[in-house]
Amino acid sequence: MYAIIETGGKQYQVKEGDEIFIEKLDVQSDDTVTFDKVVAVNNDTSLSVGSPYVEGASVEAKVIKNGKAKKITVFTYKPKKGSTHRKQGHRQPYTKVRIDAIKA
Repeated sequence: MYAIIETGGKQYQVKEGDEIFIEKLDVQSDDTVTFDKVVAVNNDTSLSVGSPYVEGASVEAKVIKNGKAKKITVFTYKPKKGSTHRKQGHRQPYTKVRIDAIKA
């Protein structure tokens, strides 16, 4: 059984027991999160696709930790212009969750 959920402007295919990194949520570690925006649910015999979301379906997940990803370097410049360049770093915040239950 798997489900496709939407959170943080992205869609994720999840199964029970999966650990995924999603956009940062405003929750603490060891809290429980419910995802109500379920786009599709497959329960081994049939596929339920919502328009836009499946009615009555939800996904329960437990927050493992909040953190930041590795630093990436952002370098912008304009070619053939001697003084127009900028170097900047960025660390994207994330929330790591474990999927506990898919309720369809």
